[in-house]
Amino acid sequence: MSKEVRPLEARLTLVQLLGWLAQDGVILAADAELLAGNRKGEHGLYPLVLIAEQKWLSRTLPARLLTVEYLTEWLAARTGMAYFHIDPLQLNFGSVANVVSKSYAERLKIMPVKVGEGEVVIATSEPFVTDWVAELERILNLKITRVLASPLDINRYLPEIYSLANSVQQASRARAGQAVGVQNFEQLVELGKNKNLDANEQHVVTLVDWLFKYAFEQRASDIHLEPRRDIGIVRFRIDGVLHQVYQLPVSVNNAITNRIKLLGRMDMVEKRRPQDGRIKTVSASGDEIELRLSTMPTAFGEKLVMRIFDPEILVKSFADLGFSRGQTALWDQWTAQPCGIILVTGPTGSGKTTTLYSTLKQLATPEVNVCTVEDPIEMIEPAFNQMQVQQNIGLNFATGVRTLLRQDPDIIMVGEIRDAETAEMAIQAALTGHLVLSSLHTGDAPSAIMRLHELGVPSYLLNSTLLGVMAQRLVRTLCPHCKAAGKINTDEWQELVRPWQAPVPPSVSVATGCLECRMTGYRGRTGIYEMLPFSVDMQRLVSGVADLAAIKALAIKEGMKPLRLSGAEKVAAGLTTLAEVVKVAPPFESSF
Repeated sequence: MSKEVRPLEARLTLVQLLGWLAQDGVILAADAELLAGNRKGEHGLYPLVLIAEQKWLSRTLPARLLTVEYLTEWLAARTGMAYFHIDPLQLNFGSVANVVSKSYAERLKIMPVKVGEGEVVIATSEPFVTDWVAELERILNLKITRVLASPLDINRYLPEIYSLANSVQQASRARAGQAVGVQNFEQLVELGKNKNLDANEQHVVTLVDWLFKYAFEQRASDIHLEPRRDIGIVRFRIDGVLHQVYQLPVSVNNAITNRIKLLGRMDMVEKRRPQDGRIKTVSASGDEIELRLSTMPTAFGEKLVMRIFDPEILVKSFADLGFSRGQTALWDQWTAQPCGIILVTGPTGSGKTTTLYSTLKQLATPEVNVCTVEDPIEMIEPAFNQMQVQQNIGLNFATGVRTLLRQDPDIIMVGEIRDAETAEMAIQAALTGHLVLSSLHTGDAPSAIMRLHELGVPSYLLNSTLLGVMAQRLVRTLCPHCKAAGKINTDEWQELVRPWQAPVPPSVSVATGCLECRMTGYRGRTGIYEMLPFSVDMQRLVSGVADLAAIKALAIKEGMKPLRLSGAEKVAAGLTTLAEVVKVAPPFESSF
């Protein structure tokens, strides 16, 4: 058999790949001949990368851009190999780096990606170069399974996994002398065995930099460093869902925690009480990113959570946040008032802070003095005057609002109304001619009115100050790269929109999963909103002996769209799914 048909032990050539692509109808034969002629005699650049640089569209249906990833997948099917996408968050770099040496892997352009019982999976970008397999199987005494991966991914991640594995190994060996405090309750009978690492040790610095880098790349909103009995676990929250991404030795996990506490100007020695801190750093693309740090003592040591804030969110429009045109117009009408209170409600993680910051960012013109009192300050914004609540010195929300009233403010943002004193001060601020924005923890918008009543705010003060209440949630949006048309379950739709009888949409989109969304089917999140204007009729109702059911009934009569109905509109528009809306939006009859 000729070499052109079966190139044994030969590296792929550009002419060979172009011929196969033309045979399969992926590209035009004329384009293949032209590129082959122009690149004749050139060496060095991998052929798949060279073809991808042409930005050709596949001529097969559906037409897709011929990226390196797409071409690798095509080549795997053409040669009968399994295709493997290298996901750095799924690699156990400690075990894969022990399979072969870095120099051996780089020479052959191979990369171990998975180690199992009696077997190791090795990625390559050369399907016909196999002479190393038998030799390596004999040395390792393991069965080798070859998979085809993108040459760009192999070139990028191969040096990284060896560098990270070396950093973990060196950090595990390092010792910083005497252990500081008892970090783990189970160490009480084994003190002296588990020493702390030096937080400034270079290998630990490398690991922290790598942790931040991948969290930013994967669009994580939170990083969790969690100590366990024998290991430390790293988890990322992506689009509202936690994913376990790494396991580290306990000593290395503690050293990373110490390093991050040092960067956040926290007390490294104190491990018995919770602490807060913040870090401002720069992503690989040059964007400034803020991280809010929080530690908590647990049975196995100190747990650290980092909330990642992207300042770019503040320049998004309300439409980008998920507001409909009607909701944007109503919100603009409320925030244009010179005085009064606007409340945003919802559970933790529902996007209340983003809504408030985005609103203040638009309102904070040079002619306006915007002041906030927060616990904690989520993002530092130069256009605001921000005050941090500090309970240890008696500076709470109520004291903070009282202080702000002497600072000649136009707009005040109170991070959260938690008690009667704060509610009273917010009402006083609105009565004295200020626009007040605040958040409240209730299940829906009508429940906020009852909550203020429970805190002791009389009806006549509510009628004088409350402009409106907005409840919100965040739902995951379908990945635009892989979402597909699907049929809707009529019964589930009717249950979602009950009792409003919204018409069943002719079709909806469903989640499928691709590399862009990490096979989840979802990428990004958007808000769903429930807006309750405090109308004259609502004021009359609240002045009487109104219960929650009566307030909800009047709100619906006046045109308020509940959270589930707002979510149903996004399902009908193909932005999300029924399951997502049902998961995050409570039935209108219930609240927490």
